[in-house]
Amino acid sequence: MSSPAVPLLGLGEQFSPNPEPLRKPSSSSPHILVIGGGVTGLTTSWLLMDKGYRVTVVSKEWASYTKSQRLTSQIAAALWEYPSAGCGPETSPEKLRKLRDWALQSYNVYCGLVEQPEVSERMGLKLRPLYSFFPYPIETNEIEHERMLECRGLRGFRHDRRIIDDLKINKSSGVVDVFEHLSPCIDTDHGMEFLMDLMRTKGATLVADTIYGDLLEQEEKLLTKYQADILVNATGLSSRELARDPTLSSARGAVLRVINDGTDFERISHAIVVATDIPDNYNLIFIVPRNDDTLVLGAITELDEWQTDLTVNSPIVQKMRQQCDEFVPALKKARLDPDYPLAQGLRPLRKEEVRVEREQRKHGSKASRIVHVYGHSVAGWTLAFGTAAECVRLVEQVAKSEPRPRL
Repeated sequence: MSSPAVPLLGLGEQFSPNPEPLRKPSSSSPHILVIGGGVTGLTTSWLLMDKGYRVTVVSKEWASYTKSQRLTSQIAAALWEYPSAGCGPETSPEKLRKLRDWALQSYNVYCGLVEQPEVSERMGLKLRPLYSFFPYPIETNEIEHERMLECRGLRGFRHDRRIIDDLKINKSSGVVDVFEHLSPCIDTDHGMEFLMDLMRTKGATLVADTIYGDLLEQEEKLLTKYQADILVNATGLSSRELARDPTLSSARGAVLRVINDGTDFERISHAIVVATDIPDNYNLIFIVPRNDDTLVLGAITELDEWQTDLTVNSPIVQKMRQQCDEFVPALKKARLDPDYPLAQGLRPLRKEEVRVEREQRKHGSKASRIVHVYGHSVAGWTLAFGTAAECVRLVEQVAKSEPRPRL
């Protein structure tokens, strides 16, 4: 596994899952306004709290646990994957390297949290075997071969084509190669609840509010309203409006949820991802345990789709189910989750890759105090702690070099 270009986060040294912040803020500590209550906003807030900042998180909606539509961070499969491609269509090798560094930072964090059973249980976090299948010998694809070589340092790595027979994969599926490693997998309902509760106990203020328009134009108004010093934009798809970012578009995603309690077929406790040999095809076979009793089947990614109007009877959803059933024949017996059979959401896909940077526009000659962190597409949970650490670094630069005058 390649060493990340930035230091790994130290659990217990730079941040902690304990209720109290590592560094308790004082009344004079800088106050950070984080806009966005998804996984990106909450993990960034976590690191800020443990750095000794005061934090207020504003979100137009928070995680819910009903049969209705849930946050994008909740409908995500939340399986950690080492990036083989970027989160946008125009990814340079340099940007891919940065994504991999962020992913490795997050991997290190999840592995550390797993070693604290009480924390990992509340977060819905487990390390599960992830099997990555390919319809070609891996060594014939330069990008995937490089990725596999870099994965050799991950826990439980094994490259062995006998896995295809061991897992009783359909012989006619066309896959000819596979490697495995242990991968963090999060039950996102538990994960989001854990993050929200942790922020409250550490002292953050969580506010329900909807913000419209360009953040730059209302920056001073928002900082004054919330008595904050710096604003972090972690709003995902809403950044198209709030950051005036025309390169950000919607990537509609959907997965089916089926009962995985061992009644209809042998319980599946490992994850499966099947690569495609079709360029720019984002629809993969994706089989991931959500928890001990629910299995997620996917996955669909539809570019520039802005409505969450899919149903279990939509042709693309039925095709997705058929592909999973054919790959693992036992799944033909799987029953849909009667309470929440189809999870769908709009992911933030940015043409020029994930954005973690300070606002470049200015107020005349005066620099903005906005730091952006958004555009993670399908990799929100995979990149969360890595991008959070980078965002916090930028916040620290602003706080130290340009302290905001107190009124």
